[in-house]
Amino acid sequence: MTAKVLVSGGSGFIAGHCIQQLLDAGHQVRATLRSLSQEAAVRAVLADAGVAAGGNLDFAAADLTSDAGWPEAVRGVDVVLHVASPVRPGQVDNEDDLIVPAREGALRVLRAARDAGVKRVVLTSAFHAVSWGHPHTDHVFTEDDWTVLDGPGTDAYGRSKTLSERAAWEFIEREGGALELVTMLPVAVMGPVMGDSITGSNEIIQRMLAGGMPVLPNLSIPVVDVRDVARAHLLAMTPPEAAGQRFLLSNGPAIPLAEIAATIRRQLGDAAAKVPTRRLPDLLFRLAALVNPEFRGMAPELGYVKQTSSAKARELLGWVPRDPHEAIVAAAESLVAKGLVGRG
Repeated sequence: MTAKVLVSGGSGFIAGHCIQQLLDAGHQVRATLRSLSQEAAVRAVLADAGVAAGGNLDFAAADLTSDAGWPEAVRGVDVVLHVASPVRPGQVDNEDDLIVPAREGALRVLRAARDAGVKRVVLTSAFHAVSWGHPHTDHVFTEDDWTVLDGPGTDAYGRSKTLSERAAWEFIEREGGALELVTMLPVAVMGPVMGDSITGSNEIIQRMLAGGMPVLPNLSIPVVDVRDVARAHLLAMTPPEAAGQRFLLSNGPAIPLAEIAATIRRQLGDAAAKVPTRRLPDLLFRLAALVNPEFRGMAPELGYVKQTSSAKARELLGWVPRDPHEAIVAAAESLVAKGLVGRG
């Protein structure tokens, strides 16, 4: 069955892949943009990715920081994929620059969706709302876990994702009415770039290819392919059993940066000439963290390989993700093909 689906933040990385898959499946799609002046550029990006939108795609102007535009955006919509949220891991000068728009934006979308009679909102949260601030053990993280807001290693982005998701669930419980909520918790999202925007964890790949990461710290990150993240959003739109659920989107344990670098070098050959090979000892990283705020936030994660389980998404949604190394290679190949390696 086809539906009218609103995708918030239509110019974003995950949102672009959601729009592509929705249109490929025959759905009617409306995407929000902060300004309709972005529409031509977004359409061009989708066309470059091979998307034939035809008359099945329209746009609405709406911003997370304002109520304006959201009632019009959700009018006549069956399902909302609320993907838009500020993304800025690491050190920030003012945490409210992330937390306030993430939390208040989610509530604006939910309120507008409820008032318009939307059946379900699928909200893109993040692994940052699950696994930060915990002791380093062999614990396998699942949807039952929540980030410890004042725990070691929890940054402003982690707090923004945690607080905005908790606010969303509280809204549904207290005043959601018949509106259903599903939240998606992807680990580090990598994969083929759309357009010339480098966002999310693809920035790690770009830095490696450009020589901006001369040495490899002893850090590991769990990886999931953006195409699989988008697919999970679509799978969560209608099943009754998905309502009221969180879904952790991952595929295996965290991957060491050294392994990510080796994968890129092995698959891209000469194009990966600047990808680092040397490893940075933990002691030197910790010393650098004394004066570098970016390193300071990552120091608690040195040597820690997080374990995750996506069993719930596999069982309830029938979600089958690809090997995370495919996401790494696809990201690197698309960055090279689009001439984006030397940026920054």
